[in-house]
Amino acid sequence: MAENPFERNWTASALLRFAFPTIIMMLSMGLYTLADTIFVARFVNTDALSAINIVCPVVNLTVGLGTMIATGANAIVSRNLGAGQERAARENFTLLVLYGALLGLALFGAGLVWIDSIVTFLGASQRLFPYAKAYLEIVFLFVPAQLLQTIFSNLFVTAGKPGLGFGLSVFAGLANLVLDVLFMTRFHMGIQGAALGTGIGYSIGTIGGLVFFSKKRGPLFFTRPAWNVRVVIQSLWNGSSEMVSQVSSAVTTFLFNRAMLIFANEEGVAAITILIYSQFLLNTVFIGYSIGVAPIIGYNLGEKNTRQQKRVFALSVRFIAWTSIAIFVLARWKGADLIGLFAPSTSSVYQITKQGFPIFAISFLFCGFNLFVSSMFTALSNGAISAFLSFLRTFVFLAGAIVLLPEILGINGIWSALPLAEGAAFILSSACCFLFRKRYGYA
Repeated sequence: MAENPFERNWTASALLRFAFPTIIMMLSMGLYTLADTIFVARFVNTDALSAINIVCPVVNLTVGLGTMIATGANAIVSRNLGAGQERAARENFTLLVLYGALLGLALFGAGLVWIDSIVTFLGASQRLFPYAKAYLEIVFLFVPAQLLQTIFSNLFVTAGKPGLGFGLSVFAGLANLVLDVLFMTRFHMGIQGAALGTGIGYSIGTIGGLVFFSKKRGPLFFTRPAWNVRVVIQSLWNGSSEMVSQVSSAVTTFLFNRAMLIFANEEGVAAITILIYSQFLLNTVFIGYSIGVAPIIGYNLGEKNTRQQKRVFALSVRFIAWTSIAIFVLARWKGADLIGLFAPSTSSVYQITKQGFPIFAISFLFCGFNLFVSSMFTALSNGAISAFLSFLRTFVFLAGAIVLLPEILGINGIWSALPLAEGAAFILSSACCFLFRKRYGYA
């Protein structure tokens, strides 16, 4: 058991060391995603930036499908490993990777056939339609790679190799940045260059995962899968909260775009794009930590080690609380500088965004805990509670706030929607943690 990365006495330093590569991996992904949008805004124009947010719901859905498979697989495979069922873990892992690849190919074909209808449905104005279509055409080409990259980045942690996922993510991010500049400045490919750079970045993570898991080293590698439909269904159910979260992100992004078009035209869509991508960057710390500790929680469940489960939970809540405060302070302190990366301080886009950022930033006090609790219940194989929390947090609280608050507060209602929704979700997440503490032994 000395070689088992999950079999240890978890201290604060040990837990952070284990999760650190995943945190940095997600932060790197956030940085190069943010860089993508900055380059588009600076090297093309803010209409192109608005177009990216118009088609963002499609990206949310594909990321959601990949994350649903990945987190569901993570829960199943880590539980198998905790129970000493290594062969079952490998068979289930291989089956779910194959399922992800086939799903990606199906989405690629469907997307290219109906691309005009999709862009129109998403609400692109006549001014934004050409940019949105050009970007989405390239995105669909790389959907299979995007799904597999998401699956592998999660399963590297379960395989006890979080550092490998981190390395591939950093390399992919740097390649994406270099290619963005090259495609948009040297080859003058515009918004298509940004999409192509991102797609190649996805491919690097996918190729790295295929090579690593093809070799028989560590507890996980490709083998003949057990063709068990129940495993696929269980994986999708366990990871359904992550899919709900991404579907709701797609819906709320659509609602944000529609509201901003009404109150501030295309410049308003660019402003909300800046806020959404800035939020994603600052949330990557919470996302990375939650992904990093999920296999530990799943393993402790399989091993029925409640002593370690309690310790991991207590240390995690403490880390989330202090990090939430730090990120909130950072957002309020450096928010204007972050906005200035996208648009000149004299532009209308800058002024609109600067007005809303201080209100928007309040959400960082609550969202880390909400993300962690949802991920924890997924790792505990309770997809129903995790999905319930994600559904209420986004479909009910956030979507409802976006629809109702602007009618009362105008554009300030749009900025206030996310803090209100995250605050309500924080109360609900805390209640669920209290109610289920004895069943799962984490408190």
